Amino acid sequence: MVDHPILRQTVLDAVDARGLAEFYRELLGLRYRIGDEPPADGGPDLQARDWLALRDDRGMPVLAFQPVASQPPVTWPEGDQPQRAHLDLTVSTVEDLERHHRRAQELGATMLLDRSDDPHEPLYVYADPSGQPFCLFVAPGTPDDGH
Repeated sequence: MVDHPILRQTVLDAVDARGLAEFYRELLGLRYRIGDEPPADGGPDLQARDWLALRDDRGMPVLAFQPVASQPPVTWPEGDQPQRAHLDLTVSTVEDLERHHRRAQELGATMLLDRSDDPHEPLYVYADPSGQPFCLFVAPGTPDDGH
């Protein structure tokens, strides 16, 4: 049993979510979550307008891609546009969510969004101490942390 959130996947914002997903799918040998594949008939790519997820060979989440309308180019490590990404951290129960919510804030996270009352996916979104966002949410199949 674990006593901490589980890193579920890394989510990358992208103007061209499908293009970035394809790059990482090829580079890392990943596969799409069922339903996220490009349209076989070459028609409109409606899923890429919402969310795309990649899995490893065991079916475990690895990367996801969230479309954005625009995004200034990253200038990291120098310049005024740092790299952009956020982490999805999961726990097994609402009780664990609330316990780790308090712990995240004690460690210096700032809450940005409270969706803890969502019946399907209770979650909080925070900024870490450096200002980068991350999510903490309840997900089925997350190992129990023993509390």
